[in-house]
Amino acid sequence: MLTEDLQKHRQRFLSIQDDAHRLLDDLTDAQFNWRPSPTQWSIGQCIDHLVVTGRSSLWHINQAITEARSRRLLSQGPFRYRLVDKWFVSQMEPGARMKFKAPKAYLPSQDVLVSEIALSFFRLQEDFLESIEQANGIDLSRAKVNNQVTRWFRLSLGQEFAFNVAHERRHLLQSERLKMMPGFRTGG
Repeated sequence: MLTEDLQKHRQRFLSIQDDAHRLLDDLTDAQFNWRPSPTQWSIGQCIDHLVVTGRSSLWHINQAITEARSRRLLSQGPFRYRLVDKWFVSQMEPGARMKFKAPKAYLPSQDVLVSEIALSFFRLQEDFLESIEQANGIDLSRAKVNNQVTRWFRLSLGQEFAFNVAHERRHLLQSERLKMMPGFRTGG
């Protein structure tokens, strides 16, 4: 049985899958790549960005799981996370006022096919779910995940999962808002 924290993360990733299916089903490539302005991302760019960042994060998560097992950092919880970790995750949640500029390594492609990116995104979700299973029994507060952007900041394993959930929810909400904008229906 998964620890309580991992059960919550698992449920959130499953919810994200449902939200993404509702978002992406029946989109044309033109709609998927439609941008309201040159400075705003398309739905395709949001999803591509999540795939690129998620893949990098998963690599670091899996490294942290392996290291934690070798160091015997094991626990069933409950877990206590640092305030700075929780604050950082909260700033990624949809509706948070803080804006983040994507590092160059995580900038999305300009024009993508909905079928290809959707497949990659849903495969990513399955890989997150698998990592959650692999993390069961690890001390989610003591195991640390290297940050793909900066070496000086590392989140705990539990908060790294929470960060990815928040990041995905943020960009899915951004994508939902795009669907409501004038000009979206025709994709141009």
